[in-house]
Amino acid sequence: MPSQELDARGLLCPEPLMLARNRLRGMGAGDILFIRATDPSTVRDFANLCRFMGHEMVDQSVIEAEFRFWIRRA
Repeated sequence: MPSQELDARGLLCPEPLMLARNRLRGMGAGDILFIRATDPSTVRDFANLCRFMGHEMVDQSVIEAEFRFWIRRA
């Protein structure tokens, strides 16, 4: 179960990435952020965010052109 949710649907790069990064900064280690987005570039952006910041991409899926991500904060 996610600790927080972020609705980034309708937003374009780099806005979803910046919002997620700021939200993750305010969360505790081990907390999970659930993100919904519609910009296809978020698949690459959130994978890179996790790699560079040490967060874990717990899961991701695509449902009817909506990209969903579960990220565990490092």
